[in-house]
Amino acid sequence: MILAAVTMAVGPFAVPGSAQGQGGKTLRVALVQQIDHLNPFTAGFASSSMIGRMAYEFLTLPSAEDATPTGGLAEKWDTSPDKLTWTFTIRQGVKWSDGKPVTAKDAAYTFNRIMTDEKAAEANGNYVTGFDTVTAPDDRTLVIKTKQPQSTLTSLDVPIVPEHVWSGIQDMADPKTDTPEVVGIGDGPFLITEYRPNEVVKLKANPDYWRGRAKIDELQFIKYDNADAAVNALNNGEVDVVNRLTPAQFESLQNKSGITTNKAPGRRYREMLINPGAQNVDRQPIGDGSPVLKDVRVRKAIAQAIDSKTIVDKVLGGYGEVATGLIPPVFAKYHLSPEESGKAPFDLAAASRALDQAGYPKGADGVRVSPDGKRLEFRLVGRASENFAQRAADYVTGWLGEIGIKVTKQLVSDNEVDEKTNAGQYDLAFSGYATNPDPDYTLAKQTCAKLPTASGGGSSASLFCDPEFDNLYQQQIVEIEPDKRAAIAKRAQQRYNDQAPSVVIEYDNVLEAYRSDKFAEFTKQPKSGGPIVEQLGYWSMYGATPAEEGSGAGGGSNTGLWIGIGVAAVVILVAGGVFAARRGKSADDRE
Repeated sequence: MILAAVTMAVGPFAVPGSAQGQGGKTLRVALVQQIDHLNPFTAGFASSSMIGRMAYEFLTLPSAEDATPTGGLAEKWDTSPDKLTWTFTIRQGVKWSDGKPVTAKDAAYTFNRIMTDEKAAEANGNYVTGFDTVTAPDDRTLVIKTKQPQSTLTSLDVPIVPEHVWSGIQDMADPKTDTPEVVGIGDGPFLITEYRPNEVVKLKANPDYWRGRAKIDELQFIKYDNADAAVNALNNGEVDVVNRLTPAQFESLQNKSGITTNKAPGRRYREMLINPGAQNVDRQPIGDGSPVLKDVRVRKAIAQAIDSKTIVDKVLGGYGEVATGLIPPVFAKYHLSPEESGKAPFDLAAASRALDQAGYPKGADGVRVSPDGKRLEFRLVGRASENFAQRAADYVTGWLGEIGIKVTKQLVSDNEVDEKTNAGQYDLAFSGYATNPDPDYTLAKQTCAKLPTASGGGSSASLFCDPEFDNLYQQQIVEIEPDKRAAIAKRAQQRYNDQAPSVVIEYDNVLEAYRSDKFAEFTKQPKSGGPIVEQLGYWSMYGATPAEEGSGAGGGSNTGLWIGIGVAAVVILVAGGVFAARRGKSADDRE
């Protein structure tokens, strides 16, 4: 335990991480979620992925300006007329932190390891399922050949690793893959130097980073038990940046001297999973979900009994938007309007009638029973550390109780939520994912191919498997024409809504705050009105600018306005945010 109680005013690293002790050159970011792995092949939580993004470069990454693709290790790229061969030119002069050059062979090794090693595919396997071959004919040329046209080749959110380090590692589950001795050999803007699980991850600025050295000397991610403790630490000057604030916390920090708040449109959705009959990729049942939930009529009645607007208004204090599909409005091209969503409006009476008509009458105690006598009594799993789960669970149990469904809350640790939902050991569960400008990553996680393997791998978000959805997914990935692809991606989301393996409830606003007396500015994404922490890249930490000694940048509020970002069809994914899980980047919000 890092903190004995949430009311403690003093953080665990006030002395060694203090701005006074570091001359303002150490940036301390509060984490209130756990880290699963630093190994970039297996890192699933968004917090883990965010740290990896600081330590490794990518072929391409979303730009700070508007999240459209910009060069990383690849300085340019082109594709053949048939769209089956992509050639990337690797940037010259980039070095690993041990002095060895970064070459196309490192990139080829990374992708081939994911393609051939099931454990190495845990986090990013979905990107390479359509690959035929990946080769490096020379140090500066990477050639990716695909089995069919693939619209995501500039959206490969895969950290490139040094072949000379990772080729000696046989087992991706080896604990040494989470140590600085291995993950500390990087080429990103920062290099991992220390990792104390459930305490702190420290990184130093990479003096040889190809874009130039960062303005800060050290970057620390400090673990707190909950957001209240993290906010106390921010108030006391023990950390410099906190995100995932509750509305009350956000408002309490507004106009405080030395602190600036930031509100921005988010790319994360929250959902309530409804176990559709969990199975593995071999179609063998897994978990212990109620068989009643295999009936889509029951799932759709549950979905109609969830009032997303009340959750946005009462739980989020208005700091969110009612969800219509898997892709939030920040990525307007693929976002479903309310009219397009096909979602039935909140109506308890209609949901109750639907269950009556489906043959689930109420028993003497008011709890419905199935035709074979099974009570509609379900467990609702959520994170005990999360304000959203704590409060939303009460609304859900009340609404479902009114239609004759008994719900028992099971609020547990972050890791336990992840383990239960991965294994299908739930009936209902709060979850969520960070999305990305290109819809492929989010849609792929709902396909049959992402179901768990017998050995426990897989990256399914909802344990959903539906041939019609899979067909639409395949259509969108091979469609290169942007508008046609967007229309197919919308149809896939409509099918998802119709089958209701989850209720997509809302899209979070990003609520965060930083010590503006210590840091003058951060690069946002997009630069006008975007978030600081929950980014698709490393721009904010790399661009962090310390305040001048004694200048006191002051407090105030910078609530980035929603400006509606229309993003190009082929862009990129994942990133910052503080938490996501192992189903290939995922418990409360997987990446």
